[in-house]
Amino acid sequence: MKRKQLNNEIPSSETRLDRIVFIGRTFEEYMRMFDLDEQALEGRSILDCPAGACSFTAHAGKRGCQVTAADIAYYHDYDKLAMKGLQDIGHAMEHVGLEQDRYLWAEFENVEDLRDERGRALRDCVEDMELHPDRYVPATLPVLPFAAEQFDLTLSAHFLFTYSDRLDGEFHLNTLRELFRVTRQEIRIFPLVDQSGRQSEHLDPLISFADSKGWGAELKAVPYHFQRNANQMLILRKQLK
Repeated sequence: MKRKQLNNEIPSSETRLDRIVFIGRTFEEYMRMFDLDEQALEGRSILDCPAGACSFTAHAGKRGCQVTAADIAYYHDYDKLAMKGLQDIGHAMEHVGLEQDRYLWAEFENVEDLRDERGRALRDCVEDMELHPDRYVPATLPVLPFAAEQFDLTLSAHFLFTYSDRLDGEFHLNTLRELFRVTRQEIRIFPLVDQSGRQSEHLDPLISFADSKGWGAELKAVPYHFQRNANQMLILRKQLK
């Protein structure tokens, strides 16, 4: 089965497959990255954005959660994404192998163990795409094709703050504004550092912006630590009027 194109076309050059990195984390990693338990998921409508090749949607869906994944990669066919994912895992492992001191090796035994987990996430994700295509929605941030307050909880991993060198402050603000629009209760963002392990320069402005929009902010340590200094998430909660 192949992914049907939104409006039967890929909208712009920025969605070209060679410009997209299709790699993801496992459901178990998500639960630790965002300090979640099964009770926290129960009965909630959840958005994972951008979801990439993560298997959170697949496994949360199996547990009966109402979960949606959104990503720019989903404009492309499943078979092409599966092949691109394998290539990207290979490239990522070469990088990690050369930069092992940037990581803490408690989550994974070694690079090969990490490769296996990234491969498992990819396989579970692509398999679930084929079984439940409606869960996987193509989207190009900072615009999302969802209704206002459609989701109770939004999870956003390894995008905002991570690419601070490529995504400027305006993009961060516009993306957060859109996440606010589609989320009823709570947004969790992980990690809070860029790829070099430094706290993002965009963190404080986003917290100030959240406060101005009536969202409370909390920085919270999480039980997941692989990249150095990347063991905190930002929780944003909509305040009751």
